[in-house]
Amino acid sequence: MRKPYKIWLPILLVYLAPLTASAQAPGPQGGGSFRVQCPTATLLHPGGSGTGNPTPASSEAPYTGPISRSATKDPTGAYTFSPALTFTDHGGAIKCQEISGGDGMMTEADGNQTYMFSFGPLSGLGAIQNGLPGTQFPSVFNSGYTAGPNFVNSQPNPIYDGVTSPSDPVAAGANAALSDPAGIMNTGVLNGNIPAPLMAFDEDDEFFLTLSNVGMIMRPDLFEQHTVHFHGYPNASSFYDGVPDASLAINIGGSFTYYYVAPDAGTYFWHCHITPPEHLQMGMVGQLYVRPRQNRLQGGANLFQSLAGCLGNSTDCPARGLPAVLGQQSDKRTACNPATDILCSVPIPVTDTGALQTAGAKYVYNDGDGSTAYDFDVPLQIHGFDPNFHFVGMTFNPEGFADMKDKYFLLNGRSYPDTIGISGYAGLPATATNPDPVTNAISTNDTDSISRPSQPLHSLITLSASGGHACAATVTTCGQRAALRIADLDVQEYQTLSSIGIPMLLVGFNAKILRDQAGNNLFIKTNSITLGGGESLDVILDSTGIAPGTYFLYTPQLDHLSNDAENFGGLMTEVVVTQ
Repeated sequence: MRKPYKIWLPILLVYLAPLTASAQAPGPQGGGSFRVQCPTATLLHPGGSGTGNPTPASSEAPYTGPISRSATKDPTGAYTFSPALTFTDHGGAIKCQEISGGDGMMTEADGNQTYMFSFGPLSGLGAIQNGLPGTQFPSVFNSGYTAGPNFVNSQPNPIYDGVTSPSDPVAAGANAALSDPAGIMNTGVLNGNIPAPLMAFDEDDEFFLTLSNVGMIMRPDLFEQHTVHFHGYPNASSFYDGVPDASLAINIGGSFTYYYVAPDAGTYFWHCHITPPEHLQMGMVGQLYVRPRQNRLQGGANLFQSLAGCLGNSTDCPARGLPAVLGQQSDKRTACNPATDILCSVPIPVTDTGALQTAGAKYVYNDGDGSTAYDFDVPLQIHGFDPNFHFVGMTFNPEGFADMKDKYFLLNGRSYPDTIGISGYAGLPATATNPDPVTNAISTNDTDSISRPSQPLHSLITLSASGGHACAATVTTCGQRAALRIADLDVQEYQTLSSIGIPMLLVGFNAKILRDQAGNNLFIKTNSITLGGGESLDVILDSTGIAPGTYFLYTPQLDHLSNDAENFGGLMTEVVVTQ
């Protein structure tokens, strides 16, 4: 028989944890097992003049091609390399983000409140609440969280500056990390988001992601560990892969900083890898996309040459009468040679189309021909919830995995009509406070009577019919192009999305551009895409030639167009084309 103290003592500690953290003396303090990491300089990004940590954090450093570098000491000067360490530098920067692992509540479109195991933001709170990625430069991440006089649970914030607004998506104080144990616990408990905090960074960045496990206040009997697994993401080290069998897991009251070097652009996603069928169904799933280095090219740069360069040899460029240009092919880490590597992710286009980089242009991939250009990102995470499974997950009863059956079908954590829920949209009362009239986040009143922004991302897509990317020579008026970064994290079913009236251009699958190894684009123009759990697609919607009006992006699976017992909901959102 187990001794009583072995049962009630851990439960008592879980409840006392937030009280102990918030009772510390004013001002940042140490102690505990929470450790947050975001360096300002590394070997790849030594700092200074735009490398690694630009201050102010206003723009990415331009990309001019690979540079060969060597180092004799590490950034701290504590270690000497003999012989000198040599490597290829493609630019990029250091980016950081902090998240909590715990629980929370969300609100379904029919009003039902659903309990979740979930991740929440502990940095980038202002950006995430406004539907933006929470990923930050060190100059913002390390600046000190001063967004308000109190933390989320009304405990005082000792370093509040009396100035910064928590709803400002660009303010450093609203997006800095919470490194103090009191702030981590006061904000992280019950602060679950669906989807989990959005992440986005650039190819060649170094990304430091800190996960702090704050415990599940609604289930103190569970001593759940958590991890972060970047699904499908190229990662050199299993230590940071988040699969506990091959790496490690984070206990309650502890932190761990994952480290990644962003190698390949594309749309990915992430989730907890502890008991995946349970933790995914319960809501521990998030969106992630990596922007290509092609975005950072200087204005006027030839896209093909920036990608192909001299094809990795000294005779190619002179043979074509071109200046010596270094590109992807000049670096063994990023070179794509189909003759020797049939799995290379970015084959070079067949011909040089003459496409040039324009200021502020965005691309889904390093395409070399401008074919994946777009105007703005639309992250769309598909997911499903079984309300019975979630209800049992909130209690002390065993969960019925064999009986799992999704009845809520979600886009970015919302079902229709909440998918289009933004302030001022037709159909919402002028006095509506949920979604928030400033941030458009849907909030849920948790069991501690505190309302938290549980669903920050809406799915309403608004395109202009006359004003976006550069028009082709044969087109007099061009519209806008939206890059739909679609990821499916369903535990149960395949999902289909249809777009009637606006064709979808499918340009990428599972973070790989649709192109054969000979360099031919294999893009698919379609009105319907299907993907299963663990898959991602990159789709471009183009409003060029589309009549102004309201269109629908929805599933033709009729039983997925409902909110549990309520009809006319589910997996659907709207695409509004304006004049």
